[in-house]
Parts: sequence; structure tokens; C-alpha cells
Amino acid sequence: MVSPFDIEEIFPDVPAGSVRLPRRQAGSPQGLAVTLIADYTVSARAWLPSAAIVALLGEFGVTSGAARTAISRLARRGVLEGSRQGRHSSYRLTQPAAANLSVGGGEIAAFAADPECWDGAWTLVAFSIPQEEGAQRRALRDGLRWRGYAPLYDGVWVSPHAMTAEARAALAAVALGTMSVFRARHVELETETSRSPVDAWDVAGIAARYRTFIRRWAALLPRMAAGRVTGARAVRARTEVMDTYRRFPVLDPLLPVELMPSGWPRARARELFVAVYDGLAEPAQEHVRAVAARVADGPHPEIRAHTVAELRAGALGSAAALARL
Repeated sequence: MVSPFDIEEIFPDVPAGSVRLPRRQAGSPQGLAVTLIADYTVSARAWLPSAAIVALLGEFGVTSGAARTAISRLARRGVLEGSRQGRHSSYRLTQPAAANLSVGGGEIAAFAADPECWDGAWTLVAFSIPQEEGAQRRALRDGLRWRGYAPLYDGVWVSPHAMTAEARAALAAVALGTMSVFRARHVELETETSRSPVDAWDVAGIAARYRTFIRRWAALLPRMAAGRVTGARAVRARTEVMDTYRRFPVLDPLLPVELMPSGWPRARARELFVAVYDGLAEPAQEHVRAVAARVADGPHPEIRAHTVAELRAGALGSAAALARL
């Protein structure tokens, strides 16, 4: 079974043109920097003073030295590009990074947003790769896991969704051995050894992750309603709720709700994500603008927090639109 606690790294480094986004490790200065910059500048690829990035990361407990190192490494990886005016240096997302993050943000925002409809069929990927091709086996498994598949057996991975053209092309590129893909229905056998495709996932573990998320963020709503989550607290909470929620599409690739235990918490988790992320957009935006103004001597109206609906609608801009900025 694939347990959410066994996935060492959910978001792998994936080349996107010339950009290589950092792994989303908890507390990673590079990951935090990307999330912060994207959350408040990606719609216009606005410039953010480097001193403001350092100050904002400092509110997460990142030292100034570690913050500057993170900025430098992100620039070397093609995630950020820099500009200097007088004594102030600023950074913004490169076009490939902005396009990559816009697409990813849209997918996160769309997760669990629509009524669920499953046709009862499963996609099965069966493969045989020689043991000596260990790196190739890992690449194929990582690609399958990233796309929401889980191992029913060692060489048989399953998903409740049809395989997309993008997934077919990506998997074909790493399948040096033998591979077959099927779309089929499961047939129950009258035996204790029969295994349902949904058993490939640790359903109890995923439910526990959802419930932890719900407990954490439901407790914040009364404080938000009272106007007590402002400034740096609003930015931290908004960043954390996104960083946590973004893992659910991999942990739970919209497993058919009719096969899940009663009271499956996916919908409630999404409700809380939207409530917190959107509810804190204005105070978080004002804080980021204030920090930027403080270190760069001027207002920054181009800094803007987006909502979940804007993320999903693609209001952050298509790759073509971003390329013109």
C-alpha cells in the first residue's frame, strides 16, 4: 500500500523549460520563498525587493543568511530573475517558473471542486523492467505516483481515472522495459484473498491526514471572524494552508467517494482551505505590501493576493500571456 507517511518527497524536481522548481520540503527556505513570491506576485510577475523577501522569510524563522542563500540558489535554478535600481535589488519569477506555478496552482484549486462522477473503471499500468535498471524503475514509479497511481502489486499500478495524453507521453519516455495499459472494471471474487484496487491506497492514513488538516484549520476560523489574524500571522497561515493542502491531490487522487468510508472528509477539507486562503487574502496582501514599502521606500500596488477561484479560472495568466510580461 502507498501510505502518505511513506512518500518521502511528494513534489519532485521537474524540469520546465529552463526552470527547476525546488522540492516542497517542510520548512525549506527555497520552497517558502517560491510560495511567498508566487502567492503575491505571479499574476503580474511583479518585482519584490530582495530585502522584503528576506524579511518575510524571517517571519517564518529563516535567518537572513539562509534567506539570501535561498534567493541566490533560486536565481541559479532559473526560478527567479533579478534587477537592481540604485541600492535596491529586486527579484521576480522567470516566465517559465510563473507559467509552471500558474498551472500547478490551477490544479490545486480545482482539486475536489466539482461534483464527483466515476464511471466504475480503473486504469491499470502493468510493467516489467529488469532489476539492473533500478534508476529506470524508480523514475517510472515516481512518475506514476506523481500522477495519482498506486501499486496494487509490484508491477501493477492503478488509478480510478483515465490516462491523459500527457501522462501517456511522459510514461512512454521512461518505460524502457515492457508496459501495458488497460482500462477495465474490477470483478469481485468470492474469496478472502481477493483484493480491491482501492486497497492500493492507505485509506485510513489519508483520512487521518484530512482530519488533522480539518482540526488545525477549523480552530482558526473563529479568530479570523474576530479579525485577530492579521499581519505576519495572516501570511504564515495562508502559506501553511496552501503548503499542506497542495499535498492532497497526490495522497488522494480523487478516489471514488462511493468506495470510501462513510463521512469521507475530502469536501470538508476543501471548504476549510478556501475559507482560510481566501479569508486571509486581504490582510496578508496588506502585510506583504507594507514590508515591501518599508524596505524599498515606496508603495507596491502590483503586489496582489489571488483567491482560489482566480487560481482555478486561470486568472494568473496563461503561459503565452505571462511571456509578454
